[in-house]
This record gives sequence, structure tokens and C-alpha cells, in this order.
Amino acid sequence: MSDPLSREAVAAVDRSNLIDDVLAQPIQLGDALWRVRSAGIPTHDLPGGLVVCGMGGSAIGGDLAVAALGDRATRPIRTVRGYGLEPWTPPDTLVLCASYSGETEETLACFDAAGAAGATRVVLTTGGSLAAAAREEGVPVIGVPAGMPPRAAVLYMTIGAIECATACGAAPRIGDEIEAASSLLERLVAEWGPDSAPDSRAKAAATALDGTMPIVYGAAATAAIARRWATQLNENPKLSAFHAELPEADHNQVCGWPRGRAMAPLSAVFLEDPDHHPRVRTRVDLTAHEVEAAGAPALRFEARGENGFERVLSLVLLGDLVSIYLSVLAGVDPSPTEALDRIKGSLGKP
Repeated sequence: MSDPLSREAVAAVDRSNLIDDVLAQPIQLGDALWRVRSAGIPTHDLPGGLVVCGMGGSAIGGDLAVAALGDRATRPIRTVRGYGLEPWTPPDTLVLCASYSGETEETLACFDAAGAAGATRVVLTTGGSLAAAAREEGVPVIGVPAGMPPRAAVLYMTIGAIECATACGAAPRIGDEIEAASSLLERLVAEWGPDSAPDSRAKAAATALDGTMPIVYGAAATAAIARRWATQLNENPKLSAFHAELPEADHNQVCGWPRGRAMAPLSAVFLEDPDHHPRVRTRVDLTAHEVEAAGAPALRFEARGENGFERVLSLVLLGDLVSIYLSVLAGVDPSPTEALDRIKGSLGKP
């Protein structure tokens, strides 16, 4: 049986080889940790915790860091997507300004706002105006390797946020877990990558979702991963996809499935974790039943791994691969993001 998602089939559509960045995630772990620790970030006791300022693929690292740390976080860790800090942000806060390009206007504005507020700052970027401003003001810069789409640097952004959380006293050090996770990711790359069987988990998921408009459900630790899945489906196969969180979705969104399915080819994806509250597990069962009763497919994926960090990364890798496989099935090059480029061009310099 021929494989429509073979390595050769992927290469024919993925002209910028985005798949290579995804398959390199096991190697990126150690490199990301080394880059953070080489930046010389001072250790501070900051009761205000950590604020991660960023947009798109540069912001998701803050969300995934919270998911990976779970109940081990001892102080607030928040993500800001916009042009300024929350008005109640105290000066005894570490502000991580993350922008892959170093030119994200919202993040540059947050860098200035954090400085005006007297907060301790760290920058995570490949360079650009953000790195230049940080070096001029003596702010530590965590370097990220250039040459990949910002969304492909997800592990650099996540580990940068985790290490900054440790530096300000908001979380314990989990460097051993980060280094050990590469073994799991190597196994999953072999199990789900383009050389895997046509019915492997990632390829089968893409085949089932092809031609549909997915709504990705998460809960607790998987809520941030659901956001990541949706945005990868938006940017790679250029597909309308959305994310929702349980149990909240059972108090509103679930009512829309019967009419919604009649209007559009909706599908549902449920991202599950072994540590989910028992009532959340029951809600996933019930919500999936409602989805299927409306005539839509409901796919369920359980995180893999021995700890919260590994389980987050396992579902991130799965979603990234599914998004590229969907691109291949649609014949859409996953790398270009022309709509984003048009909007940035129209905005010009602030």
C-alpha cells in the first residue's frame, strides 16, 4: 500500500522543509537549555513571579511552561499578548520579552513598559531591535537559532520560560527532566514521523481530520496544547481551527454542535492527560458523545511520558506533525504565512 504521507510525499509539498524543524525537537531540548544557561540570567527572589510577553509562536512558550510545571509552580506565571503589561504588575516581577524576530511591535512595547515599571527583564530572541535595546540597557539576552519559522522554535520558547521561572523563584529547577525528555521525543519521532507506517497515530489523525474544521479541546495542562494545535492548523495547512477548554465548554460551546455541524464539516479533537481530574475525564466522554451525536468525528489523544514536561512535549510534537501531514494532504506548503505578512506590511512601523 502506498503512503500518501511518506517522506517523499512530504518533501514534494513542504518546500521549505518545515518537517525537519519538527523532527529536530529531540535535539533542540539540550541546545535550548544550553542557550538559556549561557545567557547568564541572574537569580532573583521575586514575589511577583514571571510575566512572559510575546505574540504567536513566541508567546505559546509561556503557556506551555505553565502546563509543564503544573502544581510545582510556586508563584504566578502569566502570559501577556498585547502592547502593555497588566496594570497591577508589581515591580518585583521578572518580565521575559520573547520575540523570535526581535521586531514584534507588541513585545517591544512591553519591553519599554517593563523598564518603566522598574521590573527585572530578560529577552528571548534571534536579534533585531529587541536584542539591540536589551544590550544597550544591560538586559540579558537568550539567543535563539535563526532560520526557522517562529512557530518552529516552540521548545526554545518553552524552555526559556521554564528557566526564567526558576530564576525568579516561581518554580523549581527541572533541567534533569528537560534533558531526559529527548529520549521520549526520539522514540515518538520514529513512531509518528514520515518514515512511520501509513496508519501511525499522527498520519491516521491527519487522514481523519482531512476536509474538516477542527475544534481542539484541552483541560488543565492540555488547554495550552489545544491552543498550540489550533494555531498550527491555522498556519501550516491554512485551515480554520479553534480551541476550547473543558470544563468551561460544557457550560456553553457544546450547545452549538448540532447546528454548527449542519453548517460546516466540524470535527473535534480531545487532548487528554493521565492527571486530569476524574470529573474532567467524564466530561470528555460526555462531550465526545455530544459531538458524535451531531454527526462529527471525535478524536482522542492521550499524552505520553513519565512527567508533566514529557507529556506536554508529546502532544506538542503530535500536533505539529498532524498539521504538516494535513498540509501535505491538502497540497499546501506549510511554511508561507501570506495573510500574516500582508497585515504586517499594511501596519508598517508603529
